[in-house]
Amino acid sequence: MNPQPNLNRLRTFIGALAELLDSHPDEATTLEHGGDLLRQLVSHDDWLPEEFAQPDPQRYQQYLLHADSRQRFSIVSFVWGPGQSTPVHDHRVWGLIGMLRGAEYSQGFARAEDGVLHPEGAAVRLAPGQVEAVSPRIGDIHRVSNAYADRVSISIHVYGANIGAVRRAVYLEDGSEKPFISGYSNPYLPNLWDLSKESLAS
Repeated sequence: MNPQPNLNRLRTFIGALAELLDSHPDEATTLEHGGDLLRQLVSHDDWLPEEFAQPDPQRYQQYLLHADSRQRFSIVSFVWGPGQSTPVHDHRVWGLIGMLRGAEYSQGFARAEDGVLHPEGAAVRLAPGQVEAVSPRIGDIHRVSNAYADRVSISIHVYGANIGAVRRAVYLEDGSEKPFISGYSNPYLPNLWDLSKESLAS
């Protein structure tokens, strides 16, 4: 979308989130203030490099944008092709989802007494600039889908761990768990630290 992405926005977000976590907030504070920071980031659509915004015709893509050196958090761009969706799954850590481009639906699930998962409430529709939180404490099982059948949508997810290495689960219709580790779609990270081109452009 932008031939010279404004990577300073992402660097600023990373620094501010690291400072927030350095202050050792509780989870509720992390989600509240981290959500404010993510909302600022996704309110601008001029910073995500094109190679981390590419859809795949078969399945959604999960591109790692940054992993904290202590693995306290990771930042991922989820790229949804038209009509694509996840299975019902969990995270097992706190997470923030910010909509950058297009729109998506997030349908939460709760477990009934018989162990079967049922949709909990109406699906939440996220539009650009909006942020939603998940965690085992407030609700961690959901299914996410592109709200559009004819265009790509992109959301930016922040998790309280190196999410591509977390052992978690997808859920079958009867509520049983199938373990998985997601990994990432990209072998390389965006180079956030080569400031030479930006210095020349200023």
